[in-house]
Amino acid sequence: MIDLLATRYAYVLMFVLLGVGLYMMIANENLVKKLIGVNLFQTAIFLFFVSVAYVEGGSSPVVPADSNPGELLVASPLPHVIVLTAIVVGIALTAVGLALIVRIYSEYGTLREDTLREVRSDE
Repeated sequence: MIDLLATRYAYVLMFVLLGVGLYMMIANENLVKKLIGVNLFQTAIFLFFVSVAYVEGGSSPVVPADSNPGELLVASPLPHVIVLTAIVVGIALTAVGLALIVRIYSEYGTLREDTLREVRSDE
């Protein structure tokens, strides 16, 4: 068991980040903390994609002209490209979320979800 944890530490870190992010999204009433939880959850998914895409002994997918392509062990660049795209989308999501949080705070004066529900039900 210890050997498995020592060799697959990226997966352990991924599950820890996933759990902490999910807990922050569910358990916290503060909207900023919920957004931080979403970012941790996204980071765990990014780490998962990169960990799965890793090829032991693999090289870049650029094949030299004098070699046989069937003999080379290459890593697929597709998961890395997907993660880069997801990072850009995650940054945009965070920016929009923070803008909404600033607007909510200026309108209602609080960031607690339960207080916002009470204020909205009184209107």
